[in-house]
This record gives sequence, structure tokens and C-alpha cells, in this order.
Amino acid sequence: MRVIADRPRALGVAAALAAAVFFFVLGAASRPLLASEESAPATVLNSTELGFVQDMTAHHQQAMILVQRLDPTVDAGVRALAEQIADTQRVEIGTLLGWTQLAGAAPTATTPMSWMTAHHHSTGPATMPGLATRAELDTLTTARGSEAEILFLRLMYHHHAGGITMARAADALLTEGPVKQAARSMAQSQSREMGSLGVLLELRGARP
Repeated sequence: MRVIADRPRALGVAAALAAAVFFFVLGAASRPLLASEESAPATVLNSTELGFVQDMTAHHQQAMILVQRLDPTVDAGVRALAEQIADTQRVEIGTLLGWTQLAGAAPTATTPMSWMTAHHHSTGPATMPGLATRAELDTLTTARGSEAEILFLRLMYHHHAGGITMARAADALLTEGPVKQAARSMAQSQSREMGSLGVLLELRGARP
């Protein structure tokens, strides 16, 4: 009779134990989910990637200005190359701006080139390579004919040389990822365009 009387009590203890195990397992399973929701979001771009993306956006924007200020009546070959460069850089600007938006950052940097000076242990700000001066942009705006062609080709040649310097630096500093791939692609495409710019200058008896 004692065995029969103790059976309900044993069943109750077993049920309570099973319930405790169930809630323990459920809590352990949900803990990673809750922790992931409370953790900080993953970094979209590291400091080198963000700095390069912001500076290359500004660099590309000036290339677009150079094309816009070129005399529309220049030789068709020069105009075609200018439009090709503008089309390429316009697409790349869209990609660069997309990255800064994902990172929640400004399109361009407050302190340009800080991503390069940090790695070269420089104490002062670096000048972004290849940019035309305001005076050169103003001169291009008023230049016409062969003068406009030569000035544009020279300014864009110098501009691309600076862009390649920046792209190769980013490629060397970054170990992997889409920004590294984009930097390498930019260096390659701008090197090819520099070749075309150099040929057009030689045809006009001018040098970069």
C-alpha cells in the first residue's frame, strides 16, 4: 500500500524535474539569440577602407569637373576619351557612396588622406595626389581648341597618376575584401586610360 501511495508523489517529482530540464535547455538555446541582438553591429568598413572610399569619392568628383569644364568643341577623340572616363568614374562614385551610406559615414572625409598618413607615421596632413588647383580649373574653363585639349589631357593624366597612387596604397594596406578589389581594379583601369591620354598628348606634340 505504501508503494501505491508513494507513486503519485514520485510522478510529481519526475514531472517537476522534467519541466526544470526543459526550461533550462530553452534558456540556453535562446541565450545566443538574445546576446546577438544586444551586441554591437558589425563594422562595415575599417578605418583604412573608409578613408580610402571617402577620399576616392572626392578624387573622382574632381575628374567629373575636369570633363564638365572641357570645351565641348574639342577634337572628337579627346571628347570620346573624356566621356569614357566620366562614365567609368560615375559608376565608381555610385559604389563608393553606397559603401559610405552602409557605414553611416559622410561621403567625404573631414581630414583627407589620414588613412595613408596613419600608416606612414606622418605628423601632418597629406595633400591628396593628382588634384588640379582652382587656377588650373579656371584656365580649363576658358581654354578653347588645341589649348583646351592639351590642358585637359595633362590635368587628367596627372589626376589619374594621383588616383593610381591612392589605389595602390589601399591595395597594399588591405588584406582582403571588396574595397581592396575595387582599389586594384581602379589602378588597372586608370593605368590603361593614362596610356590613352599619353598617346593623345604625343599626337599633339605635347608631354604629360
